[in-house]
Amino acid sequence: MKINELKSPLSSSKQNKRRGRGSGSGLGKTAGRGVKGQKSRSGVSINGFEGGQMPIYRRLPKKGFKNYFRIKTQSISFSMINNIIKKYNLDPSTIKEDDLFNKKIFKRSKGSLKLLNIGEPIKTTNLEISYASKKAVEVLEKLGGKIKLTKK
Repeated sequence: MKINELKSPLSSSKQNKRRGRGSGSGLGKTAGRGVKGQKSRSGVSINGFEGGQMPIYRRLPKKGFKNYFRIKTQSISFSMINNIIKKYNLDPSTIKEDDLFNKKIFKRSKGSLKLLNIGEPIKTTNLEISYASKKAVEVLEKLGGKIKLTKK
């Protein structure tokens, strides 16, 4: 066995084909592109072209739309507020939306908070929040709490 007879079992030693480097390389002259035509030239990208047939993205019907004026909101309920007060040792007398974002309980990027009437508030709380349902406001005010809506 000689050093020039050794063969690497790895495929990593395989060299890339160098296109357009003479006829001896196997990919000379036209560099494997064939002869003539649009695809043989440089700077061509004809993605979605179906040879004159109507492309599939134009054959299929349009469906839906994206509403750029939508208001992004995250829902928060009384039961969630009760759990947050226990877990993060918050003062139940005043809870602000900014405090929930700053303590990273909710993500600001996902939208502002909306209070929904799910569960029952354990303690009377004064809330400062972006949105709230009418029922949630009624329930909170019956227990003696106050709610301040920052957006309407």
